[in-house]
Amino acid sequence: MRLPELLCGGIFLFFFISDVRPEKVEVLVAAGSQAVLPCKCRSLSSDSAIIWSKERGGTVWRKQRSGLQYRGSSWAQKGTQRVQCPHQQFERGDFSLQIDAVTKEDGGTYTCMVDVGRWVTQSVVTLRVLTVSVSPSVPLWGNNVSLGCDVSPRPDEASFRWRLNGSPYVPGTSSGLVVNASLRLSGNWSCEVTSGGRRVEASAPLTVRGILQPSREDARLYAAVGSAASLPCIFSPGLKPSESLWEKLKPTSLFRSAVDRLPASFSSSSSPAQLPWDKSARLDPVGLEDEGRYRCSGTVEGQRLARNMKLIVAQIVQTKEKGSVTLSCQLSDSSDVTKYDWVQTTSDPNGTESVRSVLKGKTVRISPESEQNQWTCRFYGKQGVLGNITHQAQLIGGLTGPGKSSVPSRNTPTVVGLSLLLLVLLLVLAQMYKNHQRRKRIFQYPALETMVHNISNEREEKNRNRARK
Repeated sequence: MRLPELLCGGIFLFFFISDVRPEKVEVLVAAGSQAVLPCKCRSLSSDSAIIWSKERGGTVWRKQRSGLQYRGSSWAQKGTQRVQCPHQQFERGDFSLQIDAVTKEDGGTYTCMVDVGRWVTQSVVTLRVLTVSVSPSVPLWGNNVSLGCDVSPRPDEASFRWRLNGSPYVPGTSSGLVVNASLRLSGNWSCEVTSGGRRVEASAPLTVRGILQPSREDARLYAAVGSAASLPCIFSPGLKPSESLWEKLKPTSLFRSAVDRLPASFSSSSSPAQLPWDKSARLDPVGLEDEGRYRCSGTVEGQRLARNMKLIVAQIVQTKEKGSVTLSCQLSDSSDVTKYDWVQTTSDPNGTESVRSVLKGKTVRISPESEQNQWTCRFYGKQGVLGNITHQAQLIGGLTGPGKSSVPSRNTPTVVGLSLLLLVLLLVLAQMYKNHQRRKRIFQYPALETMVHNISNEREEKNRNRARK
């Protein structure tokens, strides 16, 4: 080929390629979200050709000058195309590519070529996809769990921060964590990545199987004396714990608890309607001596799971003073109680109940007349109401403490009189029954009675004749 032709060809190539202006940008998104890869051209043309391609992935999307569009076959998901270039943006020279439901495999380098006739614009975009993984995603309580925060392709420099249910998890500044599964670590794990001035966050759920209720160790349960109390022990749905066991603990040291005898009112038998993962127990009725720590345990997949809880018993102690009655709300452990209040409930002749007064304090002083109404003591903690116990005058005999005097009932004379009358009636009935039995035995042999009577008469007649002689 002659030199002039080479020069001409060289000038021709220079004319079309010299305006290729590569712009390198990075896009960082979370897996599952939408990614927008920017591509803008300052020269506008209605018949421009556009080609989006991925390095080692071929053509992603392209449009010919005629307006025909093509998409890569691998970019369809269940019949829905995941890539598009919105036409309404073309008039402004915006040929950005949208990728829906981004996956880890979508990460890589993309090239946008826009041919407007005289000019060719080229943009290079690196798409980095953040993925959070939890393995296993549903572990058994006590097993190890691996948490991963992966960016594909990996940047040269990046910082990581972990959050659990929206709160920072410390320590959590590496791309991978290994934690011991517990209910406290259940929830939504989020990883925030900062790279090249860009920041993005992705998350994944962690569900721990084990004992769901009580939700935490040494949970506190409140029950009133004389009422029924439930001791919850509910495993994750689907689990079938074997060798389930309830124990009452007697603390003897800081490191070990001795087993005490379960109360006589304790019942752990499962009803037919009870689910296999529900191993809850019941105390009915609750006594003052039932307070203390209890432990529920069971074996799941060869691992022994246990949960401790503490039962706190409440009672109302009343004392009689001159012209007044004092009610005191007492708990076997009041360390979590922040306040008390008292509610008086009255009933009208129609049976409609209404609240008449609310008093504050652990102890209240009331009149003997108002004591006949129903009084309820409610006790509160930092999170709200912990429990309540109700006092009624006719039911307080067994609730008074040592050295306390209860208010005498107004019905005592009536009860004594009725008891004496009943005793007299019983004595009368007993005597009548004896007389009846004696007559019955006699009348059973009438002939014998006549013979005895005749012999007696003859003997008397002989004695009278001898006396005359």
